[in-house]
Amino acid sequence: MRLKNLHNKILNADSLKELKSIPDETFDLIFADPPYNLQLQNTLVRPDRSKVDAVNDKWDQFESFKTYDKFTTEWLSECKRILKRNGSIWVIGSYHNIFRVGKIVQDLGFWILNDVIWNKSNPMPNFRGTRFTNAHETLIWASKSKKSKYTFNYQSMKSFNDDIQMRSTWNLPICNGKERLKNNGVKVHSTQKPEALLHRIILASSNKNDLIFDPFLGSGTTAVVAKKLGRSYFGIEKEKIYYEAANKRLQNTKEIQNEYLDVIQNNKSKPRIPFGSLIELGVIKPGVEIYDKKKEIYAKVMVDGSIKYKQNEGSIHKVAAKILGSESCNGWTYWHYQSGKILKPIDNLRQRLRPRS
Repeated sequence: MRLKNLHNKILNADSLKELKSIPDETFDLIFADPPYNLQLQNTLVRPDRSKVDAVNDKWDQFESFKTYDKFTTEWLSECKRILKRNGSIWVIGSYHNIFRVGKIVQDLGFWILNDVIWNKSNPMPNFRGTRFTNAHETLIWASKSKKSKYTFNYQSMKSFNDDIQMRSTWNLPICNGKERLKNNGVKVHSTQKPEALLHRIILASSNKNDLIFDPFLGSGTTAVVAKKLGRSYFGIEKEKIYYEAANKRLQNTKEIQNEYLDVIQNNKSKPRIPFGSLIELGVIKPGVEIYDKKKEIYAKVMVDGSIKYKQNEGSIHKVAAKILGSESCNGWTYWHYQSGKILKPIDNLRQRLRPRS
């Protein structure tokens, strides 16, 4: 039986069973936080002999690496089938499992785009003092295939990061404070992920109204952030206590107002339009003057798309850079044209020639 109507729903069920019921190429983005198979042998205690609330849940325990690999291959194979041709997947893990997961990801034909390090700014200490403090987790970001035209909102992430290219190391705190779900002072979920982490992932690799899937929903962070960001979500969670917590969170989650959900379009995704095209199409005529934004400097447009300013001639970019004394300059935003009584960037004229989506 095929699952239908998956938008904005979560299920209390076994992923390995339900995945087979989902139609091919359903989702734009998948985020998976699978069991890590931590293989903890003994109870962890602090120096004061108090017990550490570590991950010792039954759902994280497997008989052997072979059993874990079989489990990983099964759910990843189904995720590849239900991921759209141009979709992508994120999988998070620790040193216990991420290398095994990564091999299987590649074996199944996914194309790895990045491994991202989530550097925890407030990690749990290593109480035994036998190893380095484990202060990070690794995320694998992969497209369905090498040929996939996956979503990456590069310009948005650069703006998000104060106009600096975002790197593959992310410094974020673990889930704590009011965000951490608790029941009578006890954590509801031992590995609840912070909303900040999912915010960054969903913003970077999906668009408004995309359908996002989480096969191990846990306490619902993926669905909650997807809802806030105007995406549709579908999730599956086997443990009833987690499912109920996720359901409650979703009911209390409000979507950000639609007018604030737009992201910056990538320049690379837009068709390139040279300045000369504006002349040959009659948008700007040879001999027209263009100005800097204060109208203190002006240049004349030539028939071949070059411009002249005093003894300088060349492209809109080269002449602007020469005036500023810099190696480069975006002439589209530096130069302005007269429109009535006001000056407007010549880039406005270029936008008229771009096809509307």
